[in-house]
Amino acid sequence: MQRLPLYTHPIRKGGHHLELIERIKAKEENALRELMEQYGDLLLRTACLLVRDRQTAEEVVQDAFVQAYNKIDQLDDPSKLRPWLIRIAVNGCRMRQRTWSWRHIFPGGGAGELPLDADSFSTGADEDFITQWKKEHLAAAVRSLDYRYRESIVLYYFDELNVREIAELLETNENTIKSRLSRGRTLLKKTIEEEERL
Repeated sequence: MQRLPLYTHPIRKGGHHLELIERIKAKEENALRELMEQYGDLLLRTACLLVRDRQTAEEVVQDAFVQAYNKIDQLDDPSKLRPWLIRIAVNGCRMRQRTWSWRHIFPGGGAGELPLDADSFSTGADEDFITQWKKEHLAAAVRSLDYRYRESIVLYYFDELNVREIAELLETNENTIKSRLSRGRTLLKKTIEEEERL
């Protein structure tokens, strides 16, 4: 499975993170907006795939940014900003998965509406349709996985974290992550092959 492009906004490296973090610590509202612009699409895509509901995903991401803003002092290493934000969002998704909701009685409501990359619209109309169709079917197949496999697949292929980073983020051992990735890939392949036969 090929890893997907992540961002519609370029993420600046190096000193920018340190400066941005210092501005957030100083409770600068514009710094929070910058953080949201840089990481919003990443976190929303992650949350959409994990909770399978656009509205819930948006709530998770909003809560994640508020929590990051309020707890920025807990981030020890500025170079770990991205995985730290992903961890906050993933924990929010896990909490939502455990919480009973009316949405479980009335499924649907925009779960397939994932944020798309701007470069997906640069080709002809037919190619756009096929690309969009493939993305939607892949996202639907990922969302059909059991949560533990879905979580590992999303973090590895969509968020481009390595096995060690995922293990740290989820506070589990690397062999468990490798096993979940392997099982998740097998289930995804089976789901996609079944759809292609229809």
